[in-house]
Amino acid sequence: MTFPFSLTAAAVALALGPTLAAAADFGPLVTPQELSALVGKDAAPLVLDIRGEGEDGYGGGHIAGAVNAPYQLFRGPAENPGAVPDDATLTSRFRELGISREQPVVVVHQGSDDTDFGAAARVYWTLKSSGVSQLAILNGGVNGWKEAGLPLSTEAVTPNPSDIEVTLSDQWLADAGDVQAAIDGESGALLLDARPESFWKGEEAHPAAARPGTLPDSRDLPHSSWFQGDGALIDASAAAGIAQDGGIAPDTEVVSFCNTGHWAATNWFALSELAGVEGVKLYPESMVGWSQDENHAMSNVPGRLQNLWNQIKGN
Repeated sequence: MTFPFSLTAAAVALALGPTLAAAADFGPLVTPQELSALVGKDAAPLVLDIRGEGEDGYGGGHIAGAVNAPYQLFRGPAENPGAVPDDATLTSRFRELGISREQPVVVVHQGSDDTDFGAAARVYWTLKSSGVSQLAILNGGVNGWKEAGLPLSTEAVTPNPSDIEVTLSDQWLADAGDVQAAIDGESGALLLDARPESFWKGEEAHPAAARPGTLPDSRDLPHSSWFQGDGALIDASAAAGIAQDGGIAPDTEVVSFCNTGHWAATNWFALSELAGVEGVKLYPESMVGWSQDENHAMSNVPGRLQNLWNQIKGN
């Protein structure tokens, strides 16, 4: 039997067993109604609630059976929050959360605004780069779930540990070397800034950034471009239209960046998972990491800082 992805297809797949469920089309977005039909089934997906554990997050009510996996578990230290934890750390954390490559995973965020979605997209990217292929994000998050009139639980869930071994793939990962190659014209990759225009212009900067500004020859495509008025993401067709209008073809190589790989994860998700652009990579450390190396060139740095940087380079 062949089904297009829909609520019926997913429900049938799960009813017939884990093997077929894993083979069925899954994600990259699910609606509250679709997820509700899967929760509690024998072969239900692992639901990861990435909000904090307090009363204003997981502790105040979550989808029944969801495991609390706070966003910070997938992030770096305060001085460089965009950094990706190493393989050993990810392996330990994934095992404790019960993440495996066999069970589909749904990532759930609050759904408060477009910035909040970046957390879900960054966790999705980390899971996909770790070899978890059956993935989805709950479109609209917990807020969308509540707006659909669906119930929440306050019963904490203790996950069953897994035996996953993580080796992060570089298929969707860009590092400083990839960025430099794009700047030097060696790769032809488009450097795409996901931040609001004020950051791209150097008028604002992240507190952990050493300098305001952006990557040389980058283009600005704010992460907020991909959302409907209700806080949910647009569909694949609309995402493909935005990419096309921006001159981003399906075979365009893109390096998505922002301040700490948060907003950039939204651009990566929308282009890679919705619009079908195959060569999109995320630069996790983004401008915080890049700006902390004084040898890295930047554009749109305010005049005094730019002159200082030029003097340093001249010496």
